[in-house]
Amino acid sequence: MAIKPVLKMGDPLLLQVAKKVDQFQFDTPELHALIQDMQDTMSSLNGAGLAAPQIGVSLQVVIFGVTHNPRYPRAEEVPFTVLINPELTPLSDEEEEGWEGCLSVPGMRGVVPRYTQLRYQGVDQYGAMIDRKVSGFHARVVQHECDHLQGILYPMRIRDFRLFGFTDVLFPGQVVMDD
Repeated sequence: MAIKPVLKMGDPLLLQVAKKVDQFQFDTPELHALIQDMQDTMSSLNGAGLAAPQIGVSLQVVIFGVTHNPRYPRAEEVPFTVLINPELTPLSDEEEEGWEGCLSVPGMRGVVPRYTQLRYQGVDQYGAMIDRKVSGFHARVVQHECDHLQGILYPMRIRDFRLFGFTDVLFPGQVVMDD
């Protein structure tokens, strides 16, 4: 299909709550085309995930997955997933702070608290139910992507702005790419 431009922080669409996908929109050529565009875009940028609003489509659709990604050499594998109309439930109150970046906030990084254990539910592009319990990097990626569906960008979750800045200043001499 096509690699789409990624909207950047400041675009009003990124601050909107995305619309739920209606059951009659599952397994349609339009939904499959959107998901293919998202895959192509994420793949071209070596991303761990992408939300439909990031490419200008205000629908509750996210994709994520990491195998042997040069941008995440130490990250655990996350199975490729299409998740529509997600619902997230923390499995404990325990949080962990970790560095995040975002294709919609290029060139910057910040330390963001996320739940360490999570249950996510939703459906795939065919309407099949998804129900998983995850932890670690997988849980962080899901929370980050699903935040986009609620109009939340990761800087809104940062608690200590001393741990937020430009990647080249925070990590001089290191190659660190946006998420």
